Amino acid sequence: MIKDPTAPHHSQARGGSLQQGRSSDVTIPARGLLFDNDGVLVDSEKSVVSSWSRWAVDQGLDPAEVLAAVPGRRAADTVALFVGPEQVDEATATVTRHELEDADATAPVPGVLDLVPQLTGVPWAVVTSGVRELATARLRGAGVDLPDVLVTAEDVTAGKPDPQPYLTGAARLGIPPADLLVLEDSVSGIASGQAAGCRVVGIGPDALRTTADVVVRDLTGARWTGEGLLLPAAALLRAVGTGS
Repeated sequence: MIKDPTAPHHSQARGGSLQQGRSSDVTIPARGLLFDNDGVLVDSEKSVVSSWSRWAVDQGLDPAEVLAAVPGRRAADTVALFVGPEQVDEATATVTRHELEDADATAPVPGVLDLVPQLTGVPWAVVTSGVRELATARLRGAGVDLPDVLVTAEDVTAGKPDPQPYLTGAARLGIPPADLLVLEDSVSGIASGQAAGCRVVGIGPDALRTTADVVVRDLTGARWTGEGLLLPAAALLRAVGTGS
């Protein structure tokens, strides 16, 4: 995942109740799951840094400035910050081509290959800011099973932090957003999930600077209980209301 320097530095609990076990594990009730892709299911950081830095240098831009704008945004929304409207389509295609060249090197985020096989029969979807071809290539490159529902940049007119991506995922699963759990690592993605009315689990240390009321290091030890997602105490970085 790419660190987002725009993250707010405070936390705010959302509605509902977390269930705390004797071992301080946390179980969050849900009927289904909505996963972001990059930084949650797959580790594509090397590809992202390489591809966007290459594009930035070719454009005479500061790679660090460009990379700071990448997290949680569709590629088209990122390049639109740096080029004119007439250049967005070409620039997006160029960056996507660079990223596709490295897709086979993508690795799974810890815990993912144990959790996803548990979801047979469970409604779940991937909701990503990437285009469909890239999202599919990265999932396959990381050895992650493809979901039946995949919401990508092509499926929405407004990307994260707008709620549209996660509202689209919920609609395609046929489950109210309040009954779905979003797993996200970026500031814009967490904001998108919350705006859609979902409870959100933040993934990775950067999520501590967001309003996600539960944050885990990664998905190591995460388990579907049949009634929700259990997050082990060892993975918890923050769980509001549980003393963590």
